[in-house]
Amino acid sequence: MAQLLGIKIENFRALCDVRLGQTGYGAGDELPSLSCFIGPNGSGKSTLLDAFGFIADCLVEGVENACDRPQRGGFSRLRTQNSSGPISFELYYREKPQARPITYRFAINEENGVPVVVNESLLQRRKGQKHGRPFAFLKLSRGRGEVWAGDSTEDEEGAKRDDLELDDVSRLGITTLGQLKEHSRIVGLRSYISSWYLSYFLPDAARRLPAAGAQRHLDRTGENLGNVVQYLERSYPERFQRVLDRIADKIPGIETIKHERSQDGRLLLRFNERGYSDPFYQLSMSDGTLKMFAYLLLLEDPDPRPFIGIEEPENGLYHKLLEDLAREFLRHARGTRRNPPQILITTHSTQFVDALKPEQVWLMEKNEEGQVKVTRTADIPTISELRSEGIPLGSLWYSNHLEEYFEG
Repeated sequence: MAQLLGIKIENFRALCDVRLGQTGYGAGDELPSLSCFIGPNGSGKSTLLDAFGFIADCLVEGVENACDRPQRGGFSRLRTQNSSGPISFELYYREKPQARPITYRFAINEENGVPVVVNESLLQRRKGQKHGRPFAFLKLSRGRGEVWAGDSTEDEEGAKRDDLELDDVSRLGITTLGQLKEHSRIVGLRSYISSWYLSYFLPDAARRLPAAGAQRHLDRTGENLGNVVQYLERSYPERFQRVLDRIADKIPGIETIKHERSQDGRLLLRFNERGYSDPFYQLSMSDGTLKMFAYLLLLEDPDPRPFIGIEEPENGLYHKLLEDLAREFLRHARGTRRNPPQILITTHSTQFVDALKPEQVWLMEKNEEGQVKVTRTADIPTISELRSEGIPLGSLWYSNHLEEYFEG
C-alpha cells in the first residue's frame, strides 16, 4: 500500500505555498498515519481537503472538468488571487515499505482560456543512490517529452526510453500511461490516486433507499450505506459483527442492524433498539447514529483505501463520542500492516483533538493577504511541554495557546 510522505501545494485558492510533511529527500518529517487540521472558519481546512479531491478529479476527468466542477467555478477562481503562476502540486510518496520514494509533480495554467497541463514529471533516485538529483523517468512539457518504461532508469539493465507526445494537453500523462503495464510505477501511482476516498457524508443521502445489490465500498455521501451493509454482512460476517459491537458500545440501545428488501426492490436498513418491539429504519434514525455507523463501516472495509479524507466528522455527534471516534480512526490508521492506511481529518472539535498528539495536529490560519499558513503544533514552542504535563491538546487550543503563537 502506497504511503504519502508529504505534499506541496502552490496557488490553489488560499493555499499559495503550503508544504506538509516530507517534501523531498530528508526535508521534514513524514506525514503520520493520521493527520488532523484545525483552525477557525475560513482558515482553509475545506480548501485543503478539496486540493486532494482536485488532484483525483484531474486524474479521472481531466483538468478542465476538474476546474469547472460547481464548487470550484473554473481555473480563474481556483488560482490564488493576485498570482500569475500556475496551480501546482508535488506529491512525495513511497509505493511500499522500504521502497525508494518517488516525487510526482504537475502544474496547470490557462492558455487561450482553457486549463492545460504545462508540465508533469515523476522522479526517483536510482538503486543505491543516496545523494544527488533524482532521475526523471517521466518528463513532459505541454504533453511532449520522454518516459522510461519498467522499474529501471537510464543506466540500469532493462531500461527503455520512449519519446512521448500526448494529443490532449488537458489530461494528465499518468492518466494514459497508467493503463499500460510496461509503466509499472505509473500504473501504481494512477491506482493509488484513483483509490483515494474523500468523505462528504450527508445523513439525508444515507436515508435514501437505494436499489438492492451488494457494493464493496462506501461512496462519498453515504448514499449506498445499505448496499455496503449487504456486502459486508454477506461476505465478511465477522467484520460486520465487530461494527455492531462497536456501535452498541458507543450508542447504547442498538442491538441489531439488518438489511431487508422492500416490495419495489429497494434496500432498507432496519435498526432494532432495546425496549422497542418494532424496528426503526434509516429514514427515522438520527444524524449522529447514521454518521457513527457509516464511519465504523468505513473503518472495517476489508480492502481499505490507502488514503481517507474526512471533513468535520463531529457534526451531529454527541460530544462525548468524539474522543471515542478519534481513537477509532487512530486504531484504523495504525492497523496491523507495516504501512497502514492514512487518514486526513479537518475538525473544529476540541474533544476530538484531545485524543491526538502534537505530531498529528496542524493549525491553519490566514495572514493579512488571505493566504494560508499551516504549522504543526509539535513545532509550536512550549506546546509539547504543556502536553507532556497532562494538558490535552484540545484544551490548549480552546484556551488560545495555539493562536497566540501566530499572534506573537
